[in-house]
Amino acid sequence: MKTTPPPASPPPATFQGTCTLVGAGPGDPELLTLKALKAIQAATVLLVDDLVSDAIVAHASPTARIVYVGKRGGCKSTPQAFIEKLMLMAVNEGENVVRLKGGDPFIFGRGGEEVEHLRAAGVQVTVINGITAGLAGLTSLGAPLTHRAHAHGVVFVTGHAKPGDAGTDWRQLATTARDAKLTLVIYMGVSGAAHIEHELLTGLPASTPVAIIQHASLPHQRHAVATLGTLQATIAREGLASPSVIVVGDVVHGVAAAASAADAAPAATKRRVSG
Repeated sequence: MKTTPPPASPPPATFQGTCTLVGAGPGDPELLTLKALKAIQAATVLLVDDLVSDAIVAHASPTARIVYVGKRGGCKSTPQAFIEKLMLMAVNEGENVVRLKGGDPFIFGRGGEEVEHLRAAGVQVTVINGITAGLAGLTSLGAPLTHRAHAHGVVFVTGHAKPGDAGTDWRQLATTARDAKLTLVIYMGVSGAAHIEHELLTGLPASTPVAIIQHASLPHQRHAVATLGTLQATIAREGLASPSVIVVGDVVHGVAAAASAADAAPAATKRRVSG
């Protein structure tokens, strides 16, 4: 008896296009890496996050198709599943796709989710890092995130948990930060600042310095320096809002030192010139 061979398996899907996740940095176009700039210029399709500035998108080719896929806390956002579908469709069509994300793709940017989705579909993805706002924000104020005398490490943490997730154990984190001398950099924490302040005060002194930096690196950047015990009150008084990063730790003392040095610099320059 003749047996009919099973039907041949369909060949694996092949994709003619490419996909690159590019970190656009905190906003200042001059903080783009050269590799990021080249990728943006070479893209035929750009899927652009809400926080990416127009000055960065301006580097794209005039013939590139630009699709804005905004995602911002508290605002109407493009569903993540829809973004991933768009990326896959464009690669299938042979496009050179750049997913342009604020900051760094792998720091609270859902880059990990997008890479997993694309790789599961057989698409190889390249990732180009960008400067994250938590670094650029405090640096713009002249202070470091780590310092041998004040901080032995730094923790990047989100202040916004996804639905159904208990979120960060702020009390445990406060104890760890105190005992290990760590700087805390909190993303997406403005809306929950009152809760974060209350919980961190269980392990950190109320006098712990904090800085809140809004629109880090952009011309309209704003900031305030306060203490942990006055975090929420300072945010409310100064009218600070998202997108902001909150930096907690002794390194924030460096902001005042940097400001004093800047104030003294013109006088010192005048003395050198007159001498």
